[in-house]
Amino acid sequence: MVDKILKGNGLYWAWVVMLLGVMSAGALAYVAQFNYGLGATGMSRDVSWGLYISQFTFLVGVAAGGLMLVLPYYIHHYKAFSRITILGEFMAIAAIVMCLLFIMADLGQPMRALNVVFHAQPGSMLFYDMIVLNGYLFLNLLCGFVILHAEYKGIKYPTWLKPFIYLSIPWAISIHTVTAFLYCGLPGRHFWLTAILAPRFLASAFAAGPSLLLVIALIMKQTANFDVGQTAKDKLVTIIGYATIVNFFFVICEVFVGYYSQIPGHLHTIQYLYVGLTHHGETYNNLVPFMQASNILGLTGLGVLFYSRKLQSDGYLALACSMIFIALWIDKGLGLVLGGFVPTPLEHIVEYYPTLIEVLIVAGVWGTGAFVLTLLYKMVVAVKRHSESNLEIT
Repeated sequence: MVDKILKGNGLYWAWVVMLLGVMSAGALAYVAQFNYGLGATGMSRDVSWGLYISQFTFLVGVAAGGLMLVLPYYIHHYKAFSRITILGEFMAIAAIVMCLLFIMADLGQPMRALNVVFHAQPGSMLFYDMIVLNGYLFLNLLCGFVILHAEYKGIKYPTWLKPFIYLSIPWAISIHTVTAFLYCGLPGRHFWLTAILAPRFLASAFAAGPSLLLVIALIMKQTANFDVGQTAKDKLVTIIGYATIVNFFFVICEVFVGYYSQIPGHLHTIQYLYVGLTHHGETYNNLVPFMQASNILGLTGLGVLFYSRKLQSDGYLALACSMIFIALWIDKGLGLVLGGFVPTPLEHIVEYYPTLIEVLIVAGVWGTGAFVLTLLYKMVVAVKRHSESNLEIT
């Protein structure tokens, strides 16, 4: 089954070589950071989490988004998701791999990760984050490969796997909930100190994950002749649409609380993100263009999404999902984490600008995720075709 990844056309190998090039550039940048230290990044005493942790936070949501496929298919026996559920499970694997790589990049020295194991602190959310991330990776590896191998053999997956499938459902919720608790458990950062942070994380996850999956599925339809089915796409449109609406509702709630309460710690960060913040006669607004673009892309994408369903247009659907995915990536992959550091608890304003090394490492990790996903999906397509051809023969 694994040998299927070694067979492909010129386009497939060109894509693989390109990803290997991106990964190599990221690896070289990481070596430079490893030798020099985290001083090679744009992070500082006041902004201790940069692009690495912001990407980690967003990708945890992408991994958790697979729940929107596993839950209907395995619990409610929604057969329309039969061709796409395995794609969601394997996308979660690639996303968690990227999450772990971003954590390693942020630590500076990879050996520091062992401190969480050798000096475990049950009162620390990082301890539980380690458990849920690695546990979710294990569950998706186990369930994904056992189910795919069973389909390759033309048999039903073993009954002993069912408890692990059911366990993966609440576990998917836990990975993003614990990640949210990492932020809202910090009383010195007012922007994150909100009880709706975990629901907000989950709402964006249930929109971003399926959006990326639909875009990839549509690309696979054109390049690999692998169609997940119109019914599955229509149902995902509904899920993405409602999740995006709920996400925007939560954002509006945060803006209302900030402006109506006039609590400086909450209001100033919102102002910094959306209109800019003036301090001692100087205006700070480096994230404003991104956040405004996020709102425009998200709202426009939401309209195009439902319009694409009316027209049954794959082109409009791919555009809408891309717009929503990018909007949520900006909102959580940039604004939520980076904006939370402005202003500091001492009312200072320190803006964060990533260095070239950080950007290259981020690109390398994303390239690694795309590489893992490409190999996994290559196996899925090959196995699906093998099992369907066997059914035709019988």
